[in-house]
Amino acid sequence: MSIQGLGTQYGRAGRPLRVTVNHIELKKYSEAGIFQYDVDIQPENGQFKKLPEAQFMRSVFDQCMRIHRSSRLGGVHLVYDARKIAVAPKRVCGSTETLRLEVAYTENGRASKFVVQIREAAVIDTSVLTRFIHGDSSTDIADIQPALNALDLAFGSVAHQDMVGFGRSFFTRAQSLPIAGGLELWRGFSLSVRPGIERLFLNVNTAVTVFYTPGQLLETLSSALNVRKAEDLRGKTGRDDIREMGAYLRGLVLFLRHRGIPGKRKFTVKGITSTALDRESFEWEDPANPGHAETITVAEYYRRRYNISLKYPFLPGLVGRRNAIFPIELCEVAENQHYRGSLNDRQTAEMVRFACQGPSDNRNRISDALRQLNFAGSPVISSFGLSLASDMAQVESRVLPAPTVTYGRGSRQPSLSPANGAWNMRDKCVSSPGVPLEHWAVLVLARRSELPDSRVQSFITTLVNTCNQTGYQIKSTRPPIMYGNLSGDISREMRRACDAIRLPPGKAPQLLLVVLQSTNSHVYQTVKNCAYTRLGIQTQCMQSKHMQRPNPQYCANLCLKINTKLGGTNQSLTPSHLQKLLRSKPTLFLGCDVTHPGPGEVNKPSIASVVGSTDFMGLRYSATLIQLPSRQELVGKLQEAIVRHLKLFYKHTKAKPHHILFYRDGVSETQFAQVRDRELIEIQRACSSIEADYKPQITFLAVLKRHNTRFFPMPRDADRSGNCVPGTVIDRSITMPSLFDFYLFSHAAIQGTSRPTHYFVLHNDPKFTADEIQMLTYHLCFTYAICTRSVSLVPPVYYAHRVADRARCHLVDMGVGFEEATSTSSGYYGGPGTTTSRATEDPNRATKIIKTHELLDESMYFM
Repeated sequence: MSIQGLGTQYGRAGRPLRVTVNHIELKKYSEAGIFQYDVDIQPENGQFKKLPEAQFMRSVFDQCMRIHRSSRLGGVHLVYDARKIAVAPKRVCGSTETLRLEVAYTENGRASKFVVQIREAAVIDTSVLTRFIHGDSSTDIADIQPALNALDLAFGSVAHQDMVGFGRSFFTRAQSLPIAGGLELWRGFSLSVRPGIERLFLNVNTAVTVFYTPGQLLETLSSALNVRKAEDLRGKTGRDDIREMGAYLRGLVLFLRHRGIPGKRKFTVKGITSTALDRESFEWEDPANPGHAETITVAEYYRRRYNISLKYPFLPGLVGRRNAIFPIELCEVAENQHYRGSLNDRQTAEMVRFACQGPSDNRNRISDALRQLNFAGSPVISSFGLSLASDMAQVESRVLPAPTVTYGRGSRQPSLSPANGAWNMRDKCVSSPGVPLEHWAVLVLARRSELPDSRVQSFITTLVNTCNQTGYQIKSTRPPIMYGNLSGDISREMRRACDAIRLPPGKAPQLLLVVLQSTNSHVYQTVKNCAYTRLGIQTQCMQSKHMQRPNPQYCANLCLKINTKLGGTNQSLTPSHLQKLLRSKPTLFLGCDVTHPGPGEVNKPSIASVVGSTDFMGLRYSATLIQLPSRQELVGKLQEAIVRHLKLFYKHTKAKPHHILFYRDGVSETQFAQVRDRELIEIQRACSSIEADYKPQITFLAVLKRHNTRFFPMPRDADRSGNCVPGTVIDRSITMPSLFDFYLFSHAAIQGTSRPTHYFVLHNDPKFTADEIQMLTYHLCFTYAICTRSVSLVPPVYYAHRVADRARCHLVDMGVGFEEATSTSSGYYGGPGTTTSRATEDPNRATKIIKTHELLDESMYFM
């Protein structure tokens, strides 16, 4: 079903401004159609068992085009996606003909011959773009996707000439930065054609990504494992260290130089041996002694076969094609290899610093990229009939007024209208305090010598005083302080701390303040897993460094979190104002997000998180976690989750929602119709399952944060960082034709270039106007529980993100949170059959609700 139909709607509220957007208008594009071809590249003799990497395929294809374009292709430019598809502005062969082209290609000194076969697959109708951008309701986003993809290929082919490309992003090593771990940060940009209202645009944005550092693998690996020299790797050969090596190296393309053959031999790392090369053995038949097989170590094999005495035989070997084993010291890392693994805290910080650019710098880099690409001078672009404007477009925006934020009794300033999206807690009390804190303890997972009892108690005193001044009461001012063994059983230490709390009959511990020595994610996840699934106690984690010098501002932030977890609210909108925005209808606010495992994590499920409000003001939320089959986008068991949240809303308010406001994150534009239709039905079924004639009005919004649209205000209209001020909304020119969508800056950027959130109204029973839905969404961003700032995402989605992030803590004991290579049949880590032993018992294919401890189930434990 199409998502067209609600129609483009424009708001009027707010102060009008003009802003520049990183979109360049396509002044001209051809409606004559684009020809799509299937491309098959194979060695002259034989076939690829697996398609080679994209860079190699593109190089072979480009060489073929240089040789045959003028003679066999009539001078027509074909652009290739480096896999199986090419597009051209004209026909290059008959519609039923297969064009067979031969080409010789030399790589790293080794020449090979290939056959390139081209066959027409489709004629892409580009006139559908014109109909779509002019609001033709019979066309949908999915209808224009083939044409957009073809234009993206055309523009991308220009960038590919001098840069390394992945999808729609292109990078260069010219301004790279080496970072820890044998990696480099590269700058680049993304290119994509976007539909606007009555116009097409080329969206250009800056980008940063991570590459492996090319060169000697031994040096790269030493850096990755944080040792100064290769000899120090001798202490890095334990089971966990080898597993870490395998995770870093798997999929890496390396060169060998030891065989004495012309050029360099290339192979891809499949895994890593579980033992050192001076102990890894196999059956070998010496060519000098045919017919006689002997057992020999890999290190001995290299000495006898190639006269190479390995300097580091204590290291494991790399496993390549056909399970051949190669020494690390004889390998080089090939150039231009994208790193797809996760970054540690230090690497992430370096990447943030490198990527962080203010709006003016960002805008200048985009302009520089356009000058460098010189699309106007490209024969490929002109052959496709494309022409671009000379500058980035300017569009109309509006700045919505900020709401009034209210605080509780006892506040010297009980209400305020925040300037620039920020305020502070000075002289303010929380809106409604949670249950007073009486039964709690402190668990210190740090050395007593570094954090003695007196220092811990000093911090507790500051925390208690700050909470009491802020309106949240802590009755027990001297809780038990327990020291735990960080390398021991953390669950046992937590139980021990809970047992130290003196409890009246029938009472349960309320809170465990856990002091951590570092930001170690495994320790944090273990603490949260024990709390969420076994103990049923609220936990507040903090780093030990904050206890050294008690800071009232830090304690105030902790107070907001503790009050929220124990049932309180910190700030709110004016009730009359919110009810006006909601047309005085009891409203259930819902947020939903789906998160997927990272690249290569085949044994991990996707996780859906659903949060629902439990009060009339949209301040208190409960959460539901749903395990989904890996990479499934549609939320299974959504009906069950919605029923739960409808009942919780009624339990706490004694009213049935007359209106459901559903914010859905994690959906791409091409999936809107599918997700909206399926999940809207699930919400409706949930309502009718409670009462047959219960049909509340539903508003369904999709929320997109991961996009490449950026806006640059005029200097006089910018905030202190040069960004758009909070409340800036854009719903014209570059929004989707015939759709009800808008970009919203609901926050003030702390650093870098601010990214707006893109909201799409996909279903609108109450027939909210653009002003109403934009104002409501913006003002809700001031109610995020633990922040004295307006946030970039509407809180129901923000909370759903937090719940999904906490899902790893729920799953840490289920074999899902960590991949573990345990295959012995293949003889190496990361080989065929590698699996997680516990994951085989729970294959992560079932859709199921993940339970939280009943004592936490209705609380905001995830804050």
